[in-house]
Amino acid sequence: MLTFKPQYRRLQFIHKEIQKGQYPNCRTLAAEWETSPKTIQRDMEYLKWEQKAPLEYDPIRHGYHYTDKTYDLPAIRISEGDLFALTIAEKALAQYRNTPLYDRLLTIFAKIQETLPEKVSVHPAWVDAKFSVMPTPTTRINPAIWETVAKALRANRVLRIQHQVPGTKGPLTREVDPYHMMSFKGEWYLIGFDHYRRQVLMFGISRIRDAEALSEEAQGAADFDAAAYLRSHFGAFVGEKQYNVKIWFSPDAAPFIRERDWHPSQKIKENKDGSLVVSLRVSHLLGIRQWVLSWGGEAEVLTPKELRQDVKGELRRAAERYKAGGYVVNKLLKDCIEPAKTLLGQNMPKP
Repeated sequence: MLTFKPQYRRLQFIHKEIQKGQYPNCRTLAAEWETSPKTIQRDMEYLKWEQKAPLEYDPIRHGYHYTDKTYDLPAIRISEGDLFALTIAEKALAQYRNTPLYDRLLTIFAKIQETLPEKVSVHPAWVDAKFSVMPTPTTRINPAIWETVAKALRANRVLRIQHQVPGTKGPLTREVDPYHMMSFKGEWYLIGFDHYRRQVLMFGISRIRDAEALSEEAQGAADFDAAAYLRSHFGAFVGEKQYNVKIWFSPDAAPFIRERDWHPSQKIKENKDGSLVVSLRVSHLLGIRQWVLSWGGEAEVLTPKELRQDVKGELRRAAERYKAGGYVVNKLLKDCIEPAKTLLGQNMPKP
């Protein structure tokens, strides 16, 4: 299939040159396409016998022409709805702008567009005016590191990485059997078996400072089930322990909770006052903690106890910070009082 794609583009080029009615031949077409005349000759035979093109050689004009001027090279069969979906998908690519995927996918879209008949089109100005995709803020990824990780994943080779853990002074060296890559909220993660920790972990691709694919073959990739591994996750956090979580949501928040599938295990219990309780089974509490805190006073953790206490303590610390004036008041006090102290100190009479 990969070898057919360049040939199809070349056939499109030959077809358009013949359509111009200038009687091109194998030598002229080969020169323009920068290939051999024998390759062009094989393409001509393919057009005539496989694509049923009304192709004939004119010995007087020394070139090829179509005996039926209405002939058109078969293009990719695609409906207007299909093309519209592709156009919208192209706009959605903005969320991958900081990864090497972005330029490659744009190139693929351009190739698809080149193979379509002219009559099938969606005007880009109309799409731009009617549809927008607000991308999630993405992390910055080093293209060289991305390529190294991706190649090691495809070739099933052990990766040696320098991974920067947030809050630490320098990166840690790890050797990892790469299993899977996952995108979540603007970050790409490598899932693999950490040789040092002796367990499957996630590594943020943007936090990898250096990567090297080793000659050693990675172990366990064939047995790794990514769907099963991620089934109980909430966000990008996965652990070994299972937690039964129950969260109450106020009547004001309930409509927003009902309209989304937040987790495969979710169950919703409706209350008479319009509030509801969401039950989940997850393997890590950090993602749930962040989610609950994002709802402020509209949510309350019922179980487990450790999550309830954690969220309660975080909300208390936030309230105390605002009560004490927080950064804004403290900065104003510092900016006003310190200069006043200095000024008073300079003007005070000496004993």
